[in-house]
Amino acid sequence: MRYLFEEYVFHTDRRELHREGELVPVAPQVFDLLNYLIRNRERVVSKDDIIKVIWNGRSISDAALATRLNAARTAIGDSGEEQRFIKTLPRKGFRFVGAVREVQEPAGAAVADNQLELQKADLALPDKPSIAVLPFENLSGDPEQEYFADGMVEEIITALSRFKSLFVIARHSSFTFKGKAVDIEEVRRRLGVRYVLEGAVRKASGKVRITGQLIDAVTGAHLWADRFERDLTDIFALQDDVALAVVSAVQPKMLQTEIATAVRRRPENLTA
Repeated sequence: MRYLFEEYVFHTDRRELHREGELVPVAPQVFDLLNYLIRNRERVVSKDDIIKVIWNGRSISDAALATRLNAARTAIGDSGEEQRFIKTLPRKGFRFVGAVREVQEPAGAAVADNQLELQKADLALPDKPSIAVLPFENLSGDPEQEYFADGMVEEIITALSRFKSLFVIARHSSFTFKGKAVDIEEVRRRLGVRYVLEGAVRKASGKVRITGQLIDAVTGAHLWADRFERDLTDIFALQDDVALAVVSAVQPKMLQTEIATAVRRRPENLTA
């Protein structure tokens, strides 16, 4: 069995974890923990459940469990702060919350590393509005502006992540599309998102102009677009201002679209 989530392939038969075709080193016990969480992702697993399966019921310290959980998160690009994949529910347990696609392979089939084609994965949309902020295009022709453009995307991702109602794709996943001709449908399939924010940065005469647009990745419709122009006197303040402006415009527009989509759905129970 293979489990596909974002740019990762978790191969249970071969006991291997791949990221974009590259093997990720994982300790055996950490692999078992990931395997258990992914297989039981439809429910919250308690600390006792994990100890019973991974440690065969032996008595262990909270620090030992925390160490294995941190290692599992690190292996899949997660952290205790982000909790994009492994979520901690205080006093209840843990749950794997990433969108996962299962691929059942024929018995005895051998799959080469270079045949792990994640672009074929069609990830299901999360329960809440999901968005990917793609790398902004540098239109100035100045390579130094790449750092500024990438920093702008990081600021917007961080700002969006503060909204608990949103599912925000992490930077390292969005940046797999950096320098490539972007196909919104491919972004939707590979990252499992409903919305895509893309933009461009241009610097000239001490000023910087940033454009952004929000796209519904399911329908391809443009939901919002705007342009921001600031003096290039304080890069960090500029990034904060533009990130705040983008988030303030994008988050309400996403909410409006979700409400409109819900209204269009036919109720399963017509008496409701």
